[in-house]
Amino acid sequence: MNVRATLGGAFAALAVLIIGWQAGTAASHPATATTASGSTGGSGTSGSAGSGTFAGSGSASGSGTSDSTTGSSSAGSGSGLKDGSYTGQSADTRFGAVQVAITVSGGSITDVQAVHLTDRDQRSVSISNRAAPVLRQEAIQAQSAQIQTVSGATYTSEGYITSLQSALDQAR
Repeated sequence: MNVRATLGGAFAALAVLIIGWQAGTAASHPATATTASGSTGGSGTSGSAGSGTFAGSGSASGSGTSDSTTGSSSAGSGSGLKDGSYTGQSADTRFGAVQVAITVSGGSITDVQAVHLTDRDQRSVSISNRAAPVLRQEAIQAQSAQIQTVSGATYTSEGYITSLQSALDQAR
């Protein structure tokens, strides 16, 4: 019984020491501080006790890996996009054509409009109508065609991205 109490106290002391060390690390090095889940924000380090690093901008989360889709984009302010409106080429998909048009102002994408979305049947129309606002928002935020597909709308997303890239190419 006395041995268990001693071991329990030793483990508690060790836990306090580790927590105190991590808190001290966070206070003295906030850009590289490791959270309990093994991830950091910004361009710091990830992994347990600050081991391992990741490159690029964006943030790591959860497992200590960075999400490459939040990195730098190929089109943005000062990226060489010419102001104006540009309509991308129509992209044929299994469920119909997809075509988008962009508006560029101040070198940035300010609007993306779907000129045509998949229309093979009522279901594809419904899926496209659900996906289009999400894809629009992502394109404006990313300032590029490097956006994620919408779950359940893969064909629409891929056509949208293809047409968006075509419009961006015209704006360069």
